[in-house]
Amino acid sequence: MTSKISPPSPPAATSADADFQLVQRTVAGDDKAYELLVLKYQRRIERLIGRMVRDVDLIEDIAQETFIRAYRALHQFRGEAQFYTWLYRIAVNTAKKALVDMKRDPTVPEAALRSGDDDDETYRPGNEPISDESPDTILAAKEIAAAVNAAMDALPTELRQAVTLREIEGLSYEEIAEVMNCPIGTVRSRIFRAREAISARVKPLLDNQSGKRW
Repeated sequence: MTSKISPPSPPAATSADADFQLVQRTVAGDDKAYELLVLKYQRRIERLIGRMVRDVDLIEDIAQETFIRAYRALHQFRGEAQFYTWLYRIAVNTAKKALVDMKRDPTVPEAALRSGDDDDETYRPGNEPISDESPDTILAAKEIAAAVNAAMDALPTELRQAVTLREIEGLSYEEIAEVMNCPIGTVRSRIFRAREAISARVKPLLDNQSGKRW
């Protein structure tokens, strides 16, 4: 008696495939499909914008404008890059335009490296200082965090954006190149220079702490 061999299950659709299907449905006239894309990425886009502008009142407006621009340009999306990478680029450009219109420079707020939502997919606990809960170590951790934030604020816009997308958003170098519309080599150079500048600010504090006995 021969046993039946079940046909192989079709591979599960990846997030990128699912996004592209929603894009195609939207272009075909299904606005509900675009609402799903907005729901999926709204929080991440707002967090990205929040790291570029200080005025929290601007974040929602810029995010809304981002999704409007993306909707109007959706027919141009061919799936060659991941949808959220394409969307990030629109968000960055929209935020820059809004700030230029207001004659303000994009900056990263001090809370950028201190987001603590456990359910935030862009949150990377490895970036946070780890210390025992003593007054001295808590103070040291705050001083280090303040130094990191000050170093981020002092970075040129291109370096700040690159290191934010890499260290906070967790994008790959290829994705950052797509967002920033520049070669991967340029991305690597900007991130290296940003890390060096941040390290120069933080290293003296770390050296001081290493010499203490807790």
